[in-house]
Amino acid sequence: MPVYLDHAATTPMLPEAIDVYTEALRAVGNPSSIHSAGQNAKRVLEEARETVARSLGCDPIEVVFTSGGTESVNLAVKGLWWARQGDRPRPRILVPGGEHHATVDTVEWLERYEGAVLEWIPLDELGRIRVDALRLALEAFDDIALVTFLWANNEVGTLQPVDEIVALAAEHGVPVHSDAVAAYGQLPIDFRASGLDALSVSAHKIGGPIGIGALVLSRTATVVPLIHGGGQQRQVRSGTQDAPAAVAFAVAAAHPHPDYRSLRDRVVAGVRRVVPAAVLRGDPAHRLPGNAHFTFPGCEGDSLLFLLDAAGVSVSTGSACQAGIPEASHVLLAMGLSDDEARGALRITVGHTTTEADVDAFLEALPDAVARAARAGYADRAPQLGR
Repeated sequence: MPVYLDHAATTPMLPEAIDVYTEALRAVGNPSSIHSAGQNAKRVLEEARETVARSLGCDPIEVVFTSGGTESVNLAVKGLWWARQGDRPRPRILVPGGEHHATVDTVEWLERYEGAVLEWIPLDELGRIRVDALRLALEAFDDIALVTFLWANNEVGTLQPVDEIVALAAEHGVPVHSDAVAAYGQLPIDFRASGLDALSVSAHKIGGPIGIGALVLSRTATVVPLIHGGGQQRQVRSGTQDAPAAVAFAVAAAHPHPDYRSLRDRVVAGVRRVVPAAVLRGDPAHRLPGNAHFTFPGCEGDSLLFLLDAAGVSVSTGSACQAGIPEASHVLLAMGLSDDEARGALRITVGHTTTEADVDAFLEALPDAVARAARAGYADRAPQLGR
């Protein structure tokens, strides 16, 4: 049986979510229509919004349904930035190193095309935001549009000091957005208590369908919309709303999510036992319950992934591949690792379908994969014929 240990990328839909999704797809009606079919669709949609809101500790009106986490991040970051340019220019964005590419690519687009100024806040060796550096940046500049950061790092799993970040920004009147896509379903999230202005989540990380997420936007926050036409959802996100997906999202949001710590700890202890040279990355204690992230000296992460995949085990690397050239994880580089150290990364993430047998199967396949990957070495340093 295949072993799936990449729940951070996407987790299987819950059977209950599939059932309500397929049933809801049979209904007809646009939630914006005023006839009975449309109003029934609106009722179902708004009940789903209430359920998602309860899971996030916010008011239903603060939940803006989107197509997923990436759109939510784009709407929050671009929308807040544009809104802050009104009375006087505030071009500066404070953003930590090692953010998800949904944020990195968004702020770099704003820099390239809109004139944003980026201040990259360093991470410590565990992947945690350097709060002292954030404090200095907030004190040094009076033209800051917003602060944006991950609630928990999506690669190494380190939890961020949400309360400290929000409190510091509040002292200077700077709005704050957090990408909580990786944290949702693994940690309790209380938007109201957090003091955030905006927060992004996605349904497919918690057992809901792909293609729907939410931006939680406080009643007092102002964003300029990305999509115009119709003015649905507080004039923030126009377009016909996907009621069936929202219903399935709500089922996943209301579903009790297990504590994955024991399975994660089984992974961590097992990797250290079968590959003693492996190095756990991220905070060893204050990390996502389902995340284990290791680097394997002398190995290419992609080689490990392919070898494990051939053995029937699905994990992910901490690297991206562009034009066929393996590149080190930008998260690990931001944590101070060398290029070689960062390239041998694997992220193992457990979820609601994971069993102890799955973990044991991974641990059984790992030593051979590591030995073979170490013999192969780095992809850009392979022996060349005729040399």
